[in-house]
Amino acid sequence: MAVSAKSSEAIVLAEVPSFRDAIVKRSLKDVIADRIAGLIASGIVQVGDALPSERELASSLNVSRETMRGAIQILAARGILEISHGARTRVVRVDVGPVTIGVGPARAINAYDIDSVHAARLLVEREVVAGAARRIDDATLATLDGLLAVQKEAFDDPVGFLICDREFHVTIYRASGNALLADFAADLYSYMMEYRRIAVARPEAIATSYADHAAIVAALRAHDPDAAVAAFADHTDRIYQTTQTVMGIEKK
Repeated sequence: MAVSAKSSEAIVLAEVPSFRDAIVKRSLKDVIADRIAGLIASGIVQVGDALPSERELASSLNVSRETMRGAIQILAARGILEISHGARTRVVRVDVGPVTIGVGPARAINAYDIDSVHAARLLVEREVVAGAARRIDDATLATLDGLLAVQKEAFDDPVGFLICDREFHVTIYRASGNALLADFAADLYSYMMEYRRIAVARPEAIATSYADHAAIVAALRAHDPDAAVAAFADHTDRIYQTTQTVMGIEKK
């Protein structure tokens, strides 16, 4: 089922509580600018990184290219991004101001140890993924299909993949219908992103994550909570193991 640009942008505004309250005062390009700033604040995107193309970034964040162009221009005017004609837009400043990722400030989750975060993530994701499997609609499934298509083209682009990966996870969390748990799950997802960047850049890592994601979407499409929870837990366990490995190497 195809989702038009305008309807997908309506979904973006409608599904995030903090956005709903600001619809009257703020445009969608402001909202998307904040989301890109959040990617920088969380460590998914860092200074010196080239962003995916305007088309790819718009697809990953489920908005039109016009909206994405406006969001990039906002961040460029703030000195956070640098736009160069004939080259990809780059991040030139990490200080994006105070940013809340889920229920807390960016990177606050990094104060906890990896075992505690993993246990909490499994617990919270069990609830939100089961809820998503029961409630997910055709429009959200179409969004996930679109994100899978973007991921399939990003096997050689770890930063582009991680941007789309976060959107994939958060889309599923929000589909649960529990906004608080979805925000908490988003915080847990953002744990130690500097290490996740290294893990995702390793050979076959993106292909493995893509296969995990495809299995998760298949279970969600079948509205099978048990299968969806099992597929998601396998994926989260893999994230835990690969992050732990990289952290061990980096601390030596």
